[in-house]
Amino acid sequence: MSVTTNIRCVGVVGAGQMGRGIAQVMAASGLRVRLLDSDTDVLNHSLALLRRDLSRSIEKGRMKPEERDALLSRIVLTTDIASFVECDFAVEAATEDQAVKRDIFRELDHYTPEHAILASNTSSISLTKLAGVTGRPERVIGMHFMNPVPRMPLVEIIRALQTSDATYEVTSELARRLGKTCITTKDMPGFVVNRMLIPFINEACFVLQEGLCTVEDIDQASELGLSHPMGPLKLADLIGLDTCLAIAEVLQRELGEDKYRPPAILRNYVAAGWLGRKTGRGFYEYDTAVERQRKVA
Repeated sequence: MSVTTNIRCVGVVGAGQMGRGIAQVMAASGLRVRLLDSDTDVLNHSLALLRRDLSRSIEKGRMKPEERDALLSRIVLTTDIASFVECDFAVEAATEDQAVKRDIFRELDHYTPEHAILASNTSSISLTKLAGVTGRPERVIGMHFMNPVPRMPLVEIIRALQTSDATYEVTSELARRLGKTCITTKDMPGFVVNRMLIPFINEACFVLQEGLCTVEDIDQASELGLSHPMGPLKLADLIGLDTCLAIAEVLQRELGEDKYRPPAILRNYVAAGWLGRKTGRGFYEYDTAVERQRKVA
C-alpha cells in the first residue's frame, strides 16, 4: 500500500518533555493526537504541564481560552498502543536506547495501519536499523525536533537507507504544516545538530571538571563571549544529562573519535540521578515551584 498523503491522526509514543511538546504542536495544527505512555502517572503529569503552559500563553495574550480548550480536546491519553490503529503517522519519542526503540517500532509496525509512516525523534540512533525491524522500512524516517518543541523552529529530517521519496515528502510537508523549518541529513550518528553540539557540551564539562572556572562562568563565556542564547551547561540541563551522555556514547562508539568521549563528571552526575531540569538538579539546581535557577554550591 502507498504512503498516506492525508494525515489526520498522529500517534506519539512517550509522554516526557519531547513527546509532550510534539503532541502539542501536532494538536495546535489541527491534528488529532494519541499520546501514549506505559505509566498513567506520567501521562497525567504531562497533561497537567501542558495545560499549565497553555494557560501561561493565555495570560500573555498569545492564545485565547477557547483555543487552549480546542487544542487539549484533540489530545487523547492512552496506555494502549492498539489505539494507534487510527493513526496515519506515528512519532516515537522514548528514551535514547536502541533496544527500547527497536521494540517500539516492532509494535508500531504491528498496530498502525499499513499506510502509516513511522518516525523517530531519536537524537543519534540509526534510522536504518530501526527501519530494519519493521515490515515497512520504506515508510520509516527520522523527525528530530529541537527542545523545547513548541518554541524551537528546526526539525531534522533523517532518511534511512530504505526511506522512500514519498515518505520523505510527506514528512517534510507535515513539518512545514507545524510551522517548522526542515534540514535534511543522511543517517549518520548524531546527524547534524548533535554531531556539532555534543563535543561542545563535552568540552564545557571537561573545563568544569578541570576546575578552570565555575558553572556560571562557563555559561557566561558562551552567552556573552560567543553570542549563544544559552550556555552549554544550561542547555545540557534542559536536554537532560542522561540524554547527553547517551548521545555521546553513541557518537564515540560509532565514530570512534576521542572528541566524543563523555567526561567523568557527566557520567557521575547521571549516576547520581542529577539529570537536569527534569529531576530538579543537574549543573544547576531548580526550584520547580517557582522555576528559579540557582547555582549548585
